[in-house]
Amino acid sequence: MTAQRSGDIRKNLDWSTFAITLALVACGWVSIYSAAYTPEHTAIFDFKSEHGKQLIWIGICAIIGLVLLNTEGEFFIRFSVISYVVVLVLLILVLIIGKKVGGARSWFGIGSFSIQPSEFAKTTTALMLAWFIAQTGSKFKALGTRLQAGLILLIPAGFIMLQPDAGTVLVFAGFIFAMYREGLSGNLLIAGFGAIILTIVAILSGASVFTYPFAGEQSGIYMMLIVLTILAGLFFLGVRTFTLPRYRKKNNRIVLLALVGALGFSYMVNYGIEDILKPHQRERIYVLFGMNSNPDAAYNINNAKAAIGAGGWTGKGFMNGPMTRYKFVPEQHTDFIFSSIGEEWGFLGSTLVIGLFLALILRIIALAERQRSQFSRVYGYAVASIIFMHILINIGMVLGIAPVIGIPLPFFSYGGSSLMGFAILIFIMLRLDAERYSVFR
Repeated sequence: MTAQRSGDIRKNLDWSTFAITLALVACGWVSIYSAAYTPEHTAIFDFKSEHGKQLIWIGICAIIGLVLLNTEGEFFIRFSVISYVVVLVLLILVLIIGKKVGGARSWFGIGSFSIQPSEFAKTTTALMLAWFIAQTGSKFKALGTRLQAGLILLIPAGFIMLQPDAGTVLVFAGFIFAMYREGLSGNLLIAGFGAIILTIVAILSGASVFTYPFAGEQSGIYMMLIVLTILAGLFFLGVRTFTLPRYRKKNNRIVLLALVGALGFSYMVNYGIEDILKPHQRERIYVLFGMNSNPDAAYNINNAKAAIGAGGWTGKGFMNGPMTRYKFVPEQHTDFIFSSIGEEWGFLGSTLVIGLFLALILRIIALAERQRSQFSRVYGYAVASIIFMHILINIGMVLGIAPVIGIPLPFFSYGGSSLMGFAILIFIMLRLDAERYSVFR
C-alpha cells in the first residue's frame, strides 16, 4: 500500500490523548509545587526549587514532543535497533561511572541535574520489541522466536537489576501484555499470577525466626507442615502416574513437574530474600506483610496512609495538608507524591487522578487497536503496559499493598528523566497514530 502521509500533523493528531497527557502534567506540577513547598522558594519561576526545575523539564519535554511529532514514523522503526543498543551501552556505563543515589548506581551526574538511563530503556525496549515482532510476523508463534523476544526484555532488565533498581525491573514484566496481544499463550499469564501467589506464600511460610508473626518455633513448625504437605502430594501423584492409563499419565506428569517447580521456586524466593537482598530491602518486604515490629521500618508507609486518610472525601485543600506541609512523609514530591494528592484533594480528587490515568491507558489501547502496522500496534500496547505497571506499583506502594521499591508516578513524581521518558513514549505513539493510514510493516 502506498503511504499517505499528511503534511500537517494537526489533521491526524489524536487530541484526546494529547489533552489527557497535558492535564496529567499540569496536575503533577501543581502537586510537586505543594509537596516540595518551602517559604524560601515561593515564586513559580524560581528555578532553584523543585517545582522550578520541573518546569524546566516540562519545557524541554515540550520541545522534544514537537520534534517527535514532526518526525516520520518510519524513522522510529529504523532507529529501533540502534537506540536499543545505545541505551544498553549507557546501562553498562552507569554501573561503572554513574553516581549513587539512594543506594543505587543508576544516574549520570550532569552539573546540578542527573539523568537516569533506565527511564529511557523502557522506550527503547518497547521500540525494539515492536520491531522484532513486526519482523517475525506469523513466526512469533514459534517457541524459539518467543524466547528471543523474552531475551530482548531480559538483557536491559538484567543490567538495571545490577544497579539495583527492582522497581524498574518489575515494569519490564508488563511487556508480557503486549506479547499476549500478539499471540503469546495465556498460560504464561496464569503462571505469572501463580508465581506471585507462591511468592507471597513462600515469604509468609519461610520468614526468618526473628520476624512476626512466625517467630521462634512456630516458624519451623509452619514450614515443616508445608513441606510435608507438598511431599505427600508429590508421593500421591507419583503413585497415580504409574497406575493410570497412558492418556492420563501425561497430565499427571505435568502436575508433578509443576509441584516440583513450585517447591524449588519457593526455596529460591526465600534464598533471595534472606541471602541476596540488602537488609533495608528485606525489611520493606517484611513491613508489607506485617512481619516487622520495628516502627521505624514502616515510617514512610504509615505516614503516607495517614496523610491519605486525613484527606477524607474532599481533601484539606491546596497547600493546606499538614502532613504534606510539614514534610511528615519523606520523598513526598517523588515516589510518595500520591499521599499528597490524597491529603489535599481527598478521595474525589484521587479518584479523578486515577480516572485520568485509566482514560489515558484505555485511549492508548484504542489507538493501538486501530493501527494497520503491527509495529505501531505492539508499541502502543507496550506503552500502555509501562504506564499501567508504574501506576499499579507506585500507588500500591503508597497504600501499603506493595513493597516500597522506589518507582515514580507518571507525570506526577519530580524528576526530569522520568518525565522525559513518559513524554517520549506518548509522543512517539501520537506520531505513529497520525500515520496510521500508512503501512510500515
